[in-house]
Amino acid sequence: MSKILSFIEKETNGKCYKSFKFCHDIIAVPSVAYEDNLDDKISLKEFGETDHSPQMRDMTRKSKQLETLTPLFRYFLDGSRRTYRIDDIEYRKKIYPIIAGQIGVGCCERIDKSTFQKTQLEHNLVISLPMYAYADGFKPELFFNNLTEKINQLPALKKYNLHVSKILPYSDRLDKGETYENKGIAKIQDEMIESEKKIVAELTAKNLLNQSSYLVKDGSLQYKPMKTGDYREISKIRNNYRCVIGVSKQFNPELIKDRNNKSNASTIAHLKLFHRTPAFMYQPGEQFGDVKFAVWYVRIRDAEFTNTPFSGILKIEKMLMTGSESENGLETDEIDIITANIINERNPVCYGNDNRWANHLYPIYLTERFIKSQYISDLHLLNLF
Repeated sequence: MSKILSFIEKETNGKCYKSFKFCHDIIAVPSVAYEDNLDDKISLKEFGETDHSPQMRDMTRKSKQLETLTPLFRYFLDGSRRTYRIDDIEYRKKIYPIIAGQIGVGCCERIDKSTFQKTQLEHNLVISLPMYAYADGFKPELFFNNLTEKINQLPALKKYNLHVSKILPYSDRLDKGETYENKGIAKIQDEMIESEKKIVAELTAKNLLNQSSYLVKDGSLQYKPMKTGDYREISKIRNNYRCVIGVSKQFNPELIKDRNNKSNASTIAHLKLFHRTPAFMYQPGEQFGDVKFAVWYVRIRDAEFTNTPFSGILKIEKMLMTGSESENGLETDEIDIITANIINERNPVCYGNDNRWANHLYPIYLTERFIKSQYISDLHLLNLF
C-alpha cells in the first residue's frame, strides 16, 4: 500500500481495502451534463428586457457593425475538475470511498488580437474523506487542517514538489438516490465553484471589470447556495457580477416553457443563424435570495453544418443588478450589444479538436486547454497514493 493511504489509514484509525484506483472521467458512462438547473423552469410569461416583442431578433447587422471595434469581452473564465476513486476505507463498520481531485480554475486576458495570456490560475490537489475520519476530541476543521499539513510532509509528495490544498470532508447522511461517492465528488465540485467566485471577486476588487471590459464565464451563473465558503451566498456577492455574463454550451432545452407551461424547445432549435430569442426573466428560487437573471439563446453556427438541433446554440445569462432591472429587465440595446459581441467571438473554430466545436467560443476553448495543460497525468496522481 502506498505511503499516503497508509498515513491516512493510521491517522484516522481506519482500514483501507486496496480497491481498484481509477479516474471517473475515463471510467464513467458518457452522459450529457447540462450546465443549467434541472429543478427549475424558465417561463416565457415575463420578459427580461425592455422590448417586449416576442419575435426573434436578427443580430447580423449589429455584429457586423461591431466587428471593427474593440471587443466587449476582455477576460475569459473557466473551471475544470477531475476526480479519482482512490480506495475504500472502513470507519465504524461502514465502508466509504476516498476521492481525490485535481481542480483547475483559470482566467485569461486578451490584450489585443495577437496577445492572449494568463491572468490568474488556481490548480489544487484535494482529497475528500468521510466526516467520520476525524478523531474524537478535535474540532473537525482543525483536525483536517492538521492532517493536510502532515500529508504534505510525506516524501511521496515532496519528491515531486506537490502538495494537497485541502481535505474536504463529506457527510455520512444519504438522501434518496445519493451515494457516498457522489457526495465526495460534489464537495470537490463545490470547491471548484468557490475558486471561480474568488477569481471574479479579485478581478472586481482590482477594478478590471467595467462597461468596456467584460468577463465571459464558461457555464451558468446560477450558483447554488452552499453551507460553507467565503462566497456561499450569491445574493451577497451579486455586485461582483455587474460586468460578467455566463455562456452555456450544454443546456436543457426542455427548461424553457411557453405561456401554457408546455415545452418550447422547438423555438430554440429553429433559431436562424445569428438570431436570438427574446430575453426572459428568471428567478431560480427562494434559496437564491432576490437574485434574478435575464436569460436568452442565440445561434452562432448554421444548423446545416451541425450534428444536432441544438449544436451551434448558446444560452446566455446576465445577473440583474438594479431595482429597475429586476422590475423591467435589461435594456434591449444592451442585450443586443452583448449578443453581437458573442457572435463575433465564434471564430476561429476549434473544429476537429473538440466535439463541442459548434458551441465553443474560441477564447473559452483556449482558456480550457490552458487549464487542463496544468494537470499532472492521471497515472502520476494515482501512483501518489
